[in-house]
This record gives sequence, structure tokens and C-alpha cells, in this order.
Amino acid sequence: MDSLITAAARALAAGDPLGALKRVALRDDAPALALRGIAMAQLGDLVRAKTLLRSAARAFGPNEPVSRARCVVAEAEVALASRDLAWREKALDEARATLEEHGDVANAAHARYLEVRRLILIGRIDEAERMLAEQDHVPISAALRTIRELVIAGIAIRRIQTKAASAALTRAERAAREARIPALTAEVESAWLVLKTPVARLIANGEERPLLLADVEALLASKALVVDALRYSVRDVRTVVALARRPVLFALARALGEAWPGDVSREVLLARAFGAKFSDDSHRARLRVEVGRLRKKLAPLGNVTATKRGFELKPRSARQVVVLARPVEEEHASVLAFLTDGESWSSSALALALGTSQRSVQRALDSLAAAGKVHSLGHGRARRWVTPPLPGFTTTLLLLAQLPTG
Repeated sequence: MDSLITAAARALAAGDPLGALKRVALRDDAPALALRGIAMAQLGDLVRAKTLLRSAARAFGPNEPVSRARCVVAEAEVALASRDLAWREKALDEARATLEEHGDVANAAHARYLEVRRLILIGRIDEAERMLAEQDHVPISAALRTIRELVIAGIAIRRIQTKAASAALTRAERAAREARIPALTAEVESAWLVLKTPVARLIANGEERPLLLADVEALLASKALVVDALRYSVRDVRTVVALARRPVLFALARALGEAWPGDVSREVLLARAFGAKFSDDSHRARLRVEVGRLRKKLAPLGNVTATKRGFELKPRSARQVVVLARPVEEEHASVLAFLTDGESWSSSALALALGTSQRSVQRALDSLAAAGKVHSLGHGRARRWVTPPLPGFTTTLLLLAQLPTG
């Protein structure tokens, strides 16, 4: 590499994208294009970054496979930062294999961590954990150690294991200080907020209060019978009854849980489960059928018994019944929850993460936009959705792999 490319690479490694651009902004050779792409990504212009990195990969050509592979990895990181989750998995796998074959262990590991973080975002936690375990033997830099610990924390948070998450974030904090990269430090600070911010509400005995992640973990380990509106299940410390595919039964269970230790009238149950504004014999017959199905489902945990005005839930061994609900419940709350991470999401990425159709997500986004709760940036396939206020910079990884050498 010439002296300007070397200086620009060092500036990027130190988290100084403007310093890097001063040295290569007017150059169009392959290494300069790659460095410019990385700098634009660190400055938040992800669309321009993606274009520059693709141009760099083409400019390197087939005779420089390692440099091309590094550009593919950098482009995948831009895709992750812009929440473009439907990236070319095969291309990233091939790039990782090329890097491993040529002894570029650090960038190969970085490619693996990108895929792991994508799997976490789309909810494939078991697969992410298995892939992460394959990297245990690989020696890595302080920057990649930070990323690894952030990944471990992300998995622990999704499994509601606060001690493991806290320990991983503490290790990530130390590694980020060692790496001396401001973007990584900001990433760790952002991750800590998850443990310090309410993630759910507890509804019990007619009262509500917010819960931190540690509170949720303690609740699920307690002797309470929990109607879990986060995972659409009813559980105690030993048994989980999943009702995600039975929305009517879950609506009945939640109504009974919120009213415990009292009962719920038949009229209220009909409204909660079926949206019925009035009741007749057919409605009441249907309610009896659904209550019978719920009683059968909840038999390991308790019983649903009839009262003069309706039904009540009687736990078998639990000391109390509580409802665990989302912090905010409104229409399209799931879409809104993903957008609150401060990143810009495409509708296709949201559909992938939510496991639903892109058209359904687009209708939800249009409704939220009309209410002023979200707004979009860009047009067409480059359109991204955010919640106000707009994020000033990306915080996801920010291209910390080694740079193309040309």
C-alpha cells in the first residue's frame, strides 16, 4: 500500500472517518474506493457506502480474492447496520471461506459474527448460539472480542438471563476500552440500557408496574402462575402451556389472569375473546366450548371454574396469578418495538424479523406513519423506517475488520 492508503486505514481503525477521507476522497483506485466506502458507513451514509464497496470489489478483480472478500464482508456489515437482513448469505459464506483459506483469521471471524448478529435479529437464537460456539478457538483482537461479548449478551438477554448478559457486557466494556474505538464504546453503552430500561409490565390484583429484565427473570422463577402476554403462554416455574396459535384461548386466559382472585363476567369474556358487543345463546354456547378447551389446556397448571356471573381461574399450586404484558400495548406494537432500537429498518427486514408478509408490515408502517409514530427515509428499495428522533449515526459494528490491502 502507498503512504496515503496506509494513513487512511489507520485513521479508520482509530475511528476517524473524516481523517481517512481527507487522504483518499479524490482517488478511484480499488483500495481507495474500499476505504471511502468504510468511511461513509462510519459517517452514516450507508447507501453511498454500499455503492463504493461494490465498486471496490469489482475494481479488485478476480486476481485479488482476499481484497474482494474483505469488501463483501464490509458490505454485509453495511447491510446489517442498515437492517437490510435479506443479504446474500452465500456470498458472505464464500468470502469467509476465502479469508480462512488465505490465513485472514480476523476478517473470517468478523464475517462469522456478522452472520450471528443477523440470526439474533431475526430470532434464530439456537442457530446463532451454535455458530458462535464454532468460533471459541479463534484468537481475536480487542475490537472483535467486544463484538463477541455483545453477541453473547444479546443471546442472554433474549433468553432472559440477566447475570450472563451483565457479565458479558462487563467484558465487552473492558475490551472496548482496550480497542479505543468510540463507536464500540457507544455500542456497549447502548446495550447496557436494555438492562436498565423497563421491558414489560406486571398486572396483578388490579394494579400495574413496570419491570426490568431482571424483574422478569425473577418473576418467571417464582411460584406465581404467569399469563405471559410477551410469548402468549401460561406458565409456572415447571410447566409452560403455549397458546400462541390459540388467540381466543389466550384472550380468555389473560382476562381471567387480570381479574384474579376475582371472576370475570360472561359479557366481558365474550368482548375480550370474540369482540362481541352483545350476547345471545349462540355466543354463550361458543364461550362454553372455548372455556372447556382452555380448561383442558391449563389442566397441569390450574382449573377454570364457573361462577354465578362468569368464570374464574384457580391455580393448582401457585400462590398468585399475574399477567406479564408488553410495556406499551397498541396496534402494530411489534413493528414499533423493532424500530425503537434506533436503527433504520426496511419493510422487508421487518417482515423477516417478524415472520410475516412484507405487505402486512407495509400496511402497519403506513398506519404508524399516519399517526406520526414513524417516518421514512429514502425511496423505493432504499426506503428505511425509523422512529423519531432520527439516529445521528449507526451503532452496529461500524466496520471494524481489517481493511483491504490492495
